[in-house]
This record gives sequence, C-alpha cells and structure tokens, in this order.
Amino acid sequence: MSLLALDSRWRRLNDESYACPCCGRSFGGIVDIGFGHPDCWPHEALTESDTETVTVDADFLTADLCRFEGLHFVHTVLPLPVRGSTDTFFFGVWASVAEADFKAYVQDATNEALGFEGCAAWLMNDLPGFETTQALGCHLTASETSVERPRLMVQDGPLAQAQAEGISFDHLLDIYAASGTDIRPHLMS
Repeated sequence: MSLLALDSRWRRLNDESYACPCCGRSFGGIVDIGFGHPDCWPHEALTESDTETVTVDADFLTADLCRFEGLHFVHTVLPLPVRGSTDTFFFGVWASVAEADFKAYVQDATNEALGFEGCAAWLMNDLPGFETTQALGCHLTASETSVERPRLMVQDGPLAQAQAEGISFDHLLDIYAASGTDIRPHLMS
C-alpha cells in the first residue's frame, strides 16, 4: 500500500460512492483537463459550432487537427503520472508540428501511409499549474492504437521534470484550482 492510499482526500476522490456533505458532488477518480483548440486559434470553438469542423478561409479546426495561418496542429495528450499511485493525469493539449510531419501524421492516422513514429513539436496551450511565457519544445510520439491520441513529451524545464518524476496529489489539486475547479473543499470530511 502506498502512502497516498492513506490520504483520505485521495480515497474520497477515487470512491464513486462518496458524496460531498455540502453539495452531494462525487468524483470517481482523476478528471483530465482538455483544450478545445490551440491558444492562438481566434475563431469559433467547436463547442460553439453545430458542425464537426470549423472552417474560416484556409483555417480549420476539428477535434483532432487544426490549421491556422499556415501553422499545423495535432491534438495530443500530455501525461503526468501521480506519485504514489498507478494513475496518470492527462492534459489534452495541442502541439504545433511542421507541415511535412502534419501530413505524415494524417496519412498514418487514416491508414494511407503507415510509419509515423513521431516528430518535434511545440506545446500550444498554457497549462494551469505550469504557466510559462516561453514556448516549450516537445516530442510528439505516435499513438499505440487508433483510439488513442498521440502523446506529447516536453523536453526541458519543470513540466518535463513533472512528466519524468510525477506530480504530487497536492499539485494535482493545485492544477484543478488553477483551472477554475477547486475541488479541495469537496474532498474534506
């Protein structure tokens, strides 16, 4: 048993039958945080649209791909293991990739030409709990299955360290709070 299993907040987060005494809210485990588009996307979001694609001139946005002003983006997941558990928290983020890599990724994802193994990329969302003013260089790795998004691994800095070493449960709670959803009061007895 890990020390994290002794934390009553962790047990409440993962207990589907637990309900917050003040509001009845329950969780059932870690909730990932996703971004619907790259931060630089100035047009309508998919959630505001009645279609599966938002198109403005040559720019487009789908749930998986985006092109904006000649830049190419892929929707990825950025894993952060939670120390003391076997669980991983994921940010659903956008990565900027070179046009040739974008085309290779699309061809692989649609089974037109297999063999995309990954490429250099840039993180295109500002992450709560990891705010920075600098673009973060990353490596995008191919999906292992057709239902998984590709993974984004940051190459340097605190976020890369968090991916390698994991984050504490308190850091996860801080991320939720920084994203506008502070669940800490709901995990207290």
